[in-house]
Amino acid sequence: MLSARFLWLSGARRRLALPCLLLCAALAAPAAQAARVLVFGDSISAGYGINPAQGWVSLLQGQLGKQHTVINASLSGETTAGGLNRLPAVLKQQRPDVVVLELGGNDGLRGLPLAEMQSNLGAMVRLAQAANARVMLVGMALPPNYGPEYGSKFQQVYREVAKQQRVVLVPLLVAGFERDLSQFQNDGIHPLAAAQPRMVANVLPGLQPLLRRR
Repeated sequence: MLSARFLWLSGARRRLALPCLLLCAALAAPAAQAARVLVFGDSISAGYGINPAQGWVSLLQGQLGKQHTVINASLSGETTAGGLNRLPAVLKQQRPDVVVLELGGNDGLRGLPLAEMQSNLGAMVRLAQAANARVMLVGMALPPNYGPEYGSKFQQVYREVAKQQRVVLVPLLVAGFERDLSQFQNDGIHPLAAAQPRMVANVLPGLQPLLRRR
């Protein structure tokens, strides 16, 4: 028959063991990891016509805090063909953990073949993935004067690429104010500084899961 002292010691050991097990489990759990976020876009992300510090990419850095680093490699006037040529060197230099790909608007505005745009976006996604980066694709819309049929096919490109490449999609960076001309500069294309926080709000829900360690 077990003595009372033995039973007390066994219980004490169990009580001490539980906190130790919990501590070990906490230490073994994945910790939050700082991420390098590369925004690779055109003039919409470069902050054309406004102070770059007011642009949505700069505001995104403020939302994410110092834990993460946001790198803006956007270039005004960039097409998907130009981006495809430029991306390998940028990936090699910046070594991002996450790539936010916002291109295609200039292809649509110039009436370039949508099949070529889709091919270029897909190739850029694959390049980023081959560099071990998680990818989020950001879609845009064309002005109404381009016609509903072409505009619809243009936006469908983003959905097709996201589906084929299995990446996160933000269907429309300017969602919620795309038809409100008071939120755009005189060209009707580039959002005003006042609209930039709304673009951050459109991006954050899809981006935040990508910042977590796999």
